[in-house]
Amino acid sequence: MEVSGLPAELWQLILSYLHLPDLGRCSLVCRTWYELVLSLDKTRWRQLCLGCLEHRHPNWPNQPDVEPRSWREAFKQHYLSSKTWTKNTQDPESSNCLSLFRRRKGRRRLCVGAGGEFGSLRAALAAASPYDRLVLLPGVHEEQSEVLLKVPVEIVGQGKLGDVALLVSVDQHCPTARLCNVVFMPARFTSVLYKTTSGYVQFDNCNFESGQLQIHAPGTCQVKFCTFSQSSIYLRSVALCILENCEFTGSENASVTVEGCPSSDRNWACKHLAVLAKSCTASMREPDPADCPMAKQDGSGELLLGPVRTCEIVVGEERSSLLSAAGGQALLGSAQEDSEFGENLQAAKEEEYPILDSNSSDSDLHSDDEEDAQATYQLPYQGHSLSHTLADIMDNRLQSNRLHALQKDLKLKSLQQELQQDKEAQSLANSLQGCIVRQCLFRDGKGGIFIYSRGQAKLEESIFRDLTYAVRCIQNSKVIMLRNDIHHCKASGIFLRLSAGGLIADNNIHSNSEAGLDIRKGANPLVLCNKIHSGLRSGIVVVGNGKGIIRSNQIYGNKEAGIYILYNGNPAVSGNHIFQGLAAGIAVNENGRGQITGNVICENQWGGADIRHGGDPVLRNNLISCGYSDGVVVGERGKGLIEGNAIYGNKGCGVWMTSSSLPHLVNNQISHNSIYGVAVFCRKDDAGDYPPSQGGSESFQEEREGAGGENDPNSEEEHPAARRPISVALVELNSINHNGAAGLHVKSSEALNIIANVIHANRNGGVAVLQSSQLTRIANNSISCNSRGGVLVEAECQVELRGNGIYENSSHGIVSKGEGVIVENDIIGNHRCGLQLLQAADMKVTKNRIQSFQDYGIALLDEAKGLVQENLIFQGRSKKSILRPMSNAEDCVIQNNMLLTFKKRFDMECMLINPPARPHIEGGALGSCTAAGGQRVSSITTRVDGGCHNHGSIFCTIL
Repeated sequence: MEVSGLPAELWQLILSYLHLPDLGRCSLVCRTWYELVLSLDKTRWRQLCLGCLEHRHPNWPNQPDVEPRSWREAFKQHYLSSKTWTKNTQDPESSNCLSLFRRRKGRRRLCVGAGGEFGSLRAALAAASPYDRLVLLPGVHEEQSEVLLKVPVEIVGQGKLGDVALLVSVDQHCPTARLCNVVFMPARFTSVLYKTTSGYVQFDNCNFESGQLQIHAPGTCQVKFCTFSQSSIYLRSVALCILENCEFTGSENASVTVEGCPSSDRNWACKHLAVLAKSCTASMREPDPADCPMAKQDGSGELLLGPVRTCEIVVGEERSSLLSAAGGQALLGSAQEDSEFGENLQAAKEEEYPILDSNSSDSDLHSDDEEDAQATYQLPYQGHSLSHTLADIMDNRLQSNRLHALQKDLKLKSLQQELQQDKEAQSLANSLQGCIVRQCLFRDGKGGIFIYSRGQAKLEESIFRDLTYAVRCIQNSKVIMLRNDIHHCKASGIFLRLSAGGLIADNNIHSNSEAGLDIRKGANPLVLCNKIHSGLRSGIVVVGNGKGIIRSNQIYGNKEAGIYILYNGNPAVSGNHIFQGLAAGIAVNENGRGQITGNVICENQWGGADIRHGGDPVLRNNLISCGYSDGVVVGERGKGLIEGNAIYGNKGCGVWMTSSSLPHLVNNQISHNSIYGVAVFCRKDDAGDYPPSQGGSESFQEEREGAGGENDPNSEEEHPAARRPISVALVELNSINHNGAAGLHVKSSEALNIIANVIHANRNGGVAVLQSSQLTRIANNSISCNSRGGVLVEAECQVELRGNGIYENSSHGIVSKGEGVIVENDIIGNHRCGLQLLQAADMKVTKNRIQSFQDYGIALLDEAKGLVQENLIFQGRSKKSILRPMSNAEDCVIQNNMLLTFKKRFDMECMLINPPARPHIEGGALGSCTAAGGQRVSSITTRVDGGCHNHGSIFCTIL
């Protein structure tokens, strides 16, 4: 491009020598010259911006080494904001420009100090006219009493910042004023540096040392490029004020205090500040869900984590690809009780009762035509009520596709997407009321911002570091936090209590000594799209009737629970990714509640979800996977509705629960976990066995004392006690498959209902009941293709087996040494006996359909007794039906059983037709699965020694 024959480069060089007014005039000549002026952005406009004493680098104090997008635009914003104080006028709106022109034309310049016209600031103010400029010459200016500012003036320090020090207390009584390039220090008689109760004041490029600014409504202020050293700002009921590009250090209390609801009595400056705030609002940045730091420590000791490992199941193979062979074997070694029992039992019975396998006709069962022979005697059972679930499990491609679809559905949303879908969040993000803090730095002091008594504040793109706390918001106040960085606080980063609310979105909250975000006593914020990580305790704590909507956050690498809910805390937690924590993903304790839905909880060191001590959440539709311990832990007195979750690939159990807990475990997919699918134990939590670090300085005493429902006026409305009472733990309609040990392992001292589950292809037995002092009810389940027996019942256990389909397990269908009833089950196609009663078993066995391909249908051994009647026994190839002991014939009644032999394949008499194959559930599903699940949650602390042995689990005990 050439202008008048000269190259553009020469014109740029010429224009770079012009002053600001001349540049403006040149840009009006023509479009070509306008573009030439714009092209000087990184040269002349940069010089003008940095050369002005009234402001500093546009990205000071947080990123002074990062250039702005446009130096010209930054200079323009600085210039416009510096002129806000002159826009006050009582003239009609149409004459604004004339009014400004008249004021500027008559402005005087008064010099104050040694060699100036006036010896003191007080004398200069007495002689000043409205809108005069008072220039303070280098030196220290001190006033012995309070200075009243009665006329609007501009007070500017000459030279560099620091050359002029002003020891004074100013009380502004005029409508507007501006102070620039001055160091404020407190007078001997007060710590108040500046105060206004009605007017507007503007501070540019000033330092404040060891004092306080006080702004009372309807007064307002704008503070830009200022440094506060051991100083603070107090705002009372201010309608709108702006703090931009300021640095606060070494405060003994809060650096900024906001008290009172924004006043409806607004002065003239509010509309100008609102326009300025909107024009400066940065465009929303799209958070990158895949942006996770690497797993190492930086120089400050912050734990940085690697990207979340993709957790995929290779469905159909013997082991999940999630688990290493060595790790899996080490963990499985602690879960061999029921396996070893089965092997020892098999060896003993083969020696004591050789007749069970000594029939010479059985020798050909291992011949080449074994499969054909087995098919001949096979009874089709695929038409039972849970066959559709079983078909899904057996279809490897379908199961894999569903897992991938679930991971895709639970993908993190960006803040832009959240704001588009949530109008309340959008309204909060766009609100302009109270105190606006933008691009400020708060460091090395006690507190950042304290908001109370219905105050309002909006914090954007600021940094809070090395403070005791960053933000405290209480007493019905509201805080809006967007794109801030909050780290290395000595207590919690953000603290909300006493019905506080607001929006906390797209912040980076990390490396704090207590919780990243602490919500208590009725506080109810929106928490969206934050990164909350590397904390020395929990990521988010919801305590003492705290609420909140916690959505689409990344919570990772915290030393305690990612989210910790207790003492009637009741948040809605959805769509979050909670991963790589050093304790539980979500912990619910001490009557905590919560709606926990649609989260990805993976790769945590302890339980994905941990519920104890009255915790009663709704845990629904979550993906809980790849954990280094159990998927879900329900500890002492835990409750809750655990529904529709995919729990897979965890190195402990899928679900671990104590017998004293009362959860409703409904419609979950529990698969490919290293140990049991579901385990129920009698073990109590080791109360008091916590390291001293787990309690720290964080006190829940107030919440503990007020944890009763009567202290929460909304408790009845939100968690009605009128729903169906919970008296027995329920495991219902779950798919429990391909786990590393038994599908369901029971060692319980309380009653338990196991209803309508599909228990399939687990690497040990289907169901193992090793202790059951009260009735364990196993009804309408499909138990099939497990690597050992279908059901194992130990001595002194009370069990009711009713309406189950027990098919094609690799050992016996049912082995029982306990007491109870076995009624109306289909025990078909198991590789050994259909039913074995051993030792002192005392069972009532009636109306079952039993078939074993190569062994007895029913075998009663040892001192077994009971009633065996009205059973239908289909003969397998071995032609064995019932084996009974002779020593206790009077205690063992066997009568009215029917034996059917195969005449030809597909013989209708030998089909499971009337009734159809079990489980047979009227209506296809149980209505009881709607079991009024609880709405609460739990917490975490120390690992219990001993792994998973006979009655333990890899789990965390609760704080």
